[in-house]
Amino acid sequence: MAQPWKSVDSILTDEGTLELRQRGERDFIITIGPQVLMNSLANRSEVVLGQLGCGYLKEIENPRVLVGGLGMGFTLKAVLDTLPITATVIVAELNPAVHEWCRGPLAVLTNNAVSDPRVTVEICDVANRIRQIAVNGGELRFDAIILDLYRGPHAKTHHSDDPLYGSRAIENMRAALKPCGAVAVWGENYDESFEKRLRNAGFTVTTDRPGRGGLRHAVFLAQLKQSKKTGKHAS
Repeated sequence: MAQPWKSVDSILTDEGTLELRQRGERDFIITIGPQVLMNSLANRSEVVLGQLGCGYLKEIENPRVLVGGLGMGFTLKAVLDTLPITATVIVAELNPAVHEWCRGPLAVLTNNAVSDPRVTVEICDVANRIRQIAVNGGELRFDAIILDLYRGPHAKTHHSDDPLYGSRAIENMRAALKPCGAVAVWGENYDESFEKRLRNAGFTVTTDRPGRGGLRHAVFLAQLKQSKKTGKHAS
């Protein structure tokens, strides 16, 4: 017989009550209102997201990575496991309670990834953070931007004005990247229009659907195209 869920902590947000629940040592869910946002026993796509987004950075000296959304920390853990010890990882998380959960009851799931010395957690809107770097970046630009937000791109995403997945947001991401940079994005489902917007912005795009059978989330990997004339990456 399954154990009942117990509430560990909750906080009121503009979208409803955000709550962390637990049953057993490693079985957690995060909900907002009646909706389950994350489940600690179903994290394959988050791990693949971190691995794919940073896979090409293993041999890069001092890579800089921006992770949008902390969640339960599985994507961050995969990012850290993939990157060299010289990396810098900025995590943009809207809600300070999520940060505290990852430092507290959820730490057992990721070997306390948020406390890794390579990591800085900023309580901020990731779209605003990307926009700031796009305008003022210089040496602060990123080798990779990884978006692991509980609402990914979908058919109703506004094609130009959506602050995260619209064409203007994609242009900001491109401007916030170094010339060889990449963007990795988690989606609940595959969205053809989002992939098209990425391609139109000059990225080459591949998608992955981790797992077998049932609901399989989508992972978009977008990398800047290589110049045919010079053999160098487009900037």
